[in-house]
Amino acid sequence: MANPIYARLQATAQCLIAKYGQAGAVKRVTSPDPVYGGEPVVTSYPATLVPMAYEARYIDGTVIQNGDMQIYISAVGLSIEPTVGDIVTANGADYTIVAGDPNKYDGITPVVFIVHGRLAQ
Repeated sequence: MANPIYARLQATAQCLIAKYGQAGAVKRVTSPDPVYGGEPVVTSYPATLVPMAYEARYIDGTVIQNGDMQIYISAVGLSIEPTVGDIVTANGADYTIVAGDPNKYDGITPVVFIVHGRLAQ
């Protein structure tokens, strides 16, 4: 059973992201059928998000590179859970998710999705 405090935390996160964030999208690319082939299918999911550059002290050139963004994505209204390999559109650019944290403190309710995005090639 979901703990009601996490629903309140989710609502607070949604309120702050809506106030200070921007409209964006999470795109998921589905691979073609291995038997029949075809083209990959890109599905876009609208999202409200806040992209923030990493502080210089965290940029080590390996795990976190120059230009990487920490992106807070509201869980409210998002029908998927962003995962590694998905693409987030923010600030007019595409960022590939290289790491993520769903922040499901009770294992059920995602409070906010925090992802590490790297400029898509």
